[in-house]
Amino acid sequence: MRMYQLYTRAGSGGFAVEAALELAGAPFERTNVVKGVDPDTRFREISPLGQVPALVLPEGGAMTESAAMCQLIAERYPASGLAPAADAPDRPDFLRWMTFMTSVMYPALLRIYYAPRYTADPDGIEAVKAAALAEVDRGFGIVDQALEGKLWLAGERMSIADIYLLMLVCWHPEPRKAEGAWPEIARVSAMLRDVPVIKDLNVQHEMW
Repeated sequence: MRMYQLYTRAGSGGFAVEAALELAGAPFERTNVVKGVDPDTRFREISPLGQVPALVLPEGGAMTESAAMCQLIAERYPASGLAPAADAPDRPDFLRWMTFMTSVMYPALLRIYYAPRYTADPDGIEAVKAAALAEVDRGFGIVDQALEGKLWLAGERMSIADIYLLMLVCWHPEPRKAEGAWPEIARVSAMLRDVPVIKDLNVQHEMW
């Protein structure tokens, strides 16, 4: 059987991709990537930046970008319910929040943890971190407000967008902040932590 091959490491964006593969019932092989060490000769061809996750497709192609992988898996396994169908009323919300999280939230979190990459001034590192943290908190506030009156980000059914949100919340420098600052996000996160697949993945990834 031809399988997906996921290059990943614990605590990385591979968490959401692995969740998508597991929930879809897609056959895959997990390859752990140690920072600074290429696991095989093909990895750098797939991911020129040496970043994880990277996904080799059963038909032989490959891709990077965790959100794109999640959406592809959702489309290939529609019965999994990982995303609303293209013509479903909740599809616009799903696409909106997946894009918001990857274009606003994810980059801001990277600026917190990799601040030296974003300034040529050694004395400006703390300012980069502070500005990024403010942007992250503002973004979570926007998502929290959007969740009011809704069970999940894309309506009444859990989607991969909710799991992506959980991953980002776990990356916050103050991982318990959601409990006091963003009650709707805390509610969604608590529901997800009770999903058996997510519980099992946390053993490997130690997200919380």
